[in-house]
Order: sequence, then structure tokens, then C-alpha cells
Amino acid sequence: MSMTRTQRITKRSEQPAGNRTRARNRVGSAPAALLALALLTALATPAAATPSPADRIPLPYRMADTGGGDQLLTARAAGTDATTGTLTWWQRHNGLWRKAGSAPARFGSGGLTEGTTRVQGTSTTPTGLYDLPFAFGTDRAPAGTTTPYRRVGPDSWWCEDNASTSYNRWVEPRPGDCAAAESERLADYPTQYSRALVVGFNYRRPVHGRGAGIFLHVNGKGATAGCVSVPAGAMARILSWVRPGQRPHLAIGTAHGPTALTRY
Repeated sequence: MSMTRTQRITKRSEQPAGNRTRARNRVGSAPAALLALALLTALATPAAATPSPADRIPLPYRMADTGGGDQLLTARAAGTDATTGTLTWWQRHNGLWRKAGSAPARFGSGGLTEGTTRVQGTSTTPTGLYDLPFAFGTDRAPAGTTTPYRRVGPDSWWCEDNASTSYNRWVEPRPGDCAAAESERLADYPTQYSRALVVGFNYRRPVHGRGAGIFLHVNGKGATAGCVSVPAGAMARILSWVRPGQRPHLAIGTAHGPTALTRY
């Protein structure tokens, strides 16, 4: 979770263009009377209370990219200073995106920040669009799980030592060049890591100093150290739903601004 030793101690108490075209076509093909009614409603009601007609279009249609697959999770916060928001999972069938479920989500205690410029140790959740390489947990995988799932053992670590060749990797056992004080022993967090999905942030070609150990995992007692967390029941449902063959991705972002989900 990209933490210093002090932050880990604190944590124990816990803290495609085609989509956009379809979205425009859906709006453009609506009867003129319905569009006029939507406009009148927006003018008569405060903007904060009534979403715009575009906001009524399912989020995947409004995104710059969805990862190219048929499954998408979106973690949205109101702004970069938020530590809570909503995780929604979407399924595409016959070319149409539909909401498959949602749950309250928690973000880093430092809020959210652009993933490409994130700095390790800031307790910020990186915004962006990421794949989901594999799952892990101290508990068994829930029924129906098809994502590769690793059981956490006493020697399972996530290396977050910037000086290590194993930076931002699961290691078992911990190699000599990966300092324990700069890494996470996964078994030390049996609640949060009872079940989790690895988020592909800084994973394929790790940039040292940007951050390591960003996961979608089970809630602890409060905000995370940079991950996204959800209630245990939601995490189980997500793992049962995710299908690697459908190329699932997780998009993290805000409702508006430079880190808006629609940018990713």
C-alpha cells in the first residue's frame, strides 16, 4: 500500500472511442420532447440536486476508455480530498453496458491523486484505468471465483522496498534485498486481506518511488493507505463475478475535474 513503517503501524488500527460514440448516439436519438423536458427540469431544479441528461447515461458510455473488455469496475469519489465514494461494477452484454452491482467504497486517507504522478508514502489512491492481475486472501476464494487466487501464508509478503529488484511484487519468502521494514507481511492484515484483488497500478513496469501494493480489498476501520476498500460481502460478490476472459478493469477517479473518471 505504498507505506512507510509508521504508516503501516497506523494502518493496523486502520485507518473505447466507440463507447463515447455510442453515448453521443444515444443522446442524439432521444425524442426531442424528452430532451426538452430534461432541459426544463434541469433549469427548474438546482444543478446539485438534479443530474444533467448526460449524467443519466451509464458511466461506461461516457468514459474515454473501458479497457476493451466486457467487465468494468468504477471507483468514484466526489473530489480528490474525499476518502469515501462508490464502487460500481458493470457488465457488457451484446454491446450494452448494464450495472451489475455497487457498494460504498473507501479511499486513501490522503485522498486521491493522478496515478501517473503519484508519490509513494502519501496515502493517496491513484486515479486511472488499471487491469486486475490476480486475487489473494487469507480466506478461501468465494464460490465461483475464476480469477487466479493465491492463499496468504506466514511467509507471503508484498515487497515495497524501492531498493529491491522485487519492488511491487508478491514474494514468498521475502528475498534478502527486500527490507521487512519497507514491505508488508500480508498475514498481518487478516481483515483487510481476507480477500483482495491486485490493482495493476505501477505493476507491469514498476517505477520505483511511485507506489506499491495498491489493492481492492475488504474494509478495515477507516480510510486506507492508498487502496480502494469495500465491505466484505461486496468483495466476495466481486470475486465471484469477475471473469479474466472478459478482461476486467478498475477505473478510479472523481466525479469532475482533471481526475474525472470520464478521462480514463
